[in-house]
Amino acid sequence: MIEFQLDSTSGVATYLQLVQQVHQALQLGLLEPGDQLPTAQQVVGKLAINPNTVLKAYRDLEREGLARARPGQGTFIVGTLPRTDPATQARFLESMAKWLRSARAAGLGTDDIEAIYRTAVRNCFAEGVA
Repeated sequence: MIEFQLDSTSGVATYLQLVQQVHQALQLGLLEPGDQLPTAQQVVGKLAINPNTVLKAYRDLEREGLARARPGQGTFIVGTLPRTDPATQARFLESMAKWLRSARAAGLGTDDIEAIYRTAVRNCFAEGVA
């Protein structure tokens, strides 16, 4: 089951962060049709957010055809998103994990690492490399 995390510094609305995390989990194959999402009560308990925020995110996922609520049972994944080759994803995930461990060992914090990553992504897409 997915465990949501929030980034209060991202500037992205809380419900959209939840939706984005489901999208990412689908793209990486971490969520598949039939998987259950945490209940609104579970998400509220873990993240201390308003239940309506969770319900809004889940309604958005339903409108996209990615999730469906089953009364009395919960909300389940029913759709998929396009995925790249799982082996390619795994190779780059391992490469990124190695880079992150190296960055942490060099004394860089989360904010430093995120700034470097976001700058690199922006530069690559601006250059047409990515």
